[in-house]
Amino acid sequence: MTNAQLTLVQIDNYGPWTVTPDPRREMDLQTMQSRLFADLAQFIGGRGGYVFFTRFDNMVAITNGLDRTEHELLQETIGNRYPVTISLGTGIDASPIVALESATAGLQRAGSAQDGDRREVLSGDYLSEAERTPEDVQIAHFDVNDATGKYTDQLNEFDSFIQIEQGYATLMRYLREEHGALSFFVGGDNIISICPAMSADDYHESIAHVEADAGVELKVGVGVAETPHEAGMDAKHALEACRHRGTAVELGVPHDDVGVATD
Repeated sequence: MTNAQLTLVQIDNYGPWTVTPDPRREMDLQTMQSRLFADLAQFIGGRGGYVFFTRFDNMVAITNGLDRTEHELLQETIGNRYPVTISLGTGIDASPIVALESATAGLQRAGSAQDGDRREVLSGDYLSEAERTPEDVQIAHFDVNDATGKYTDQLNEFDSFIQIEQGYATLMRYLREEHGALSFFVGGDNIISICPAMSADDYHESIAHVEADAGVELKVGVGVAETPHEAGMDAKHALEACRHRGTAVELGVPHDDVGVATD
């Protein structure tokens, strides 16, 4: 059984800040957002977690292994380096979407994202060491089959991007609605999903749905571990097994010498 700890990262009062006292240059905002994401990725990734940019003013992280003290340190670090502050809401559940909803509710109770008086809220619960298990996190790493041959080397970049995004959008919606999983585009033709306890059949059905609905063929490697980093690495190795064996789904066997199980 999975037990995901999700953290919602929300920039405080960001909308009003971008136009006060006058509208700020768009490229200056884009630069700050990208640097902020990079710092969050370095901080959270260095502690075994994953963070995804979503809309940039709101970001989602899976933070199994990070406690309240580390969340406080993250707020302090960002507050010292940026002209904006961040609020953090955390939730825990076997279903990633339920955990995120709990994290979101904590921030919403504290005030609006555009409330000028709301600053550096820290809300929610954290997994204790006694509660943690080697099966807490299930990460799925999806990859488009022959994206270079089908899209990159055949179409202009914008049309290639449309094809990849259509596949991503279909997968994102299907996994969220059918399984409560959270999926994020991470560049190139790669999608990473934070999943509940899903089976090989569940992944086969997900891939079949995307191909039927969007015409995009996927393969996926899946890892299960105590932290996002460990689960993600197992998923990467399982995805390599897909490429080597020509399979669509591979479930990684973590922390032993067995390798990966075939679908």
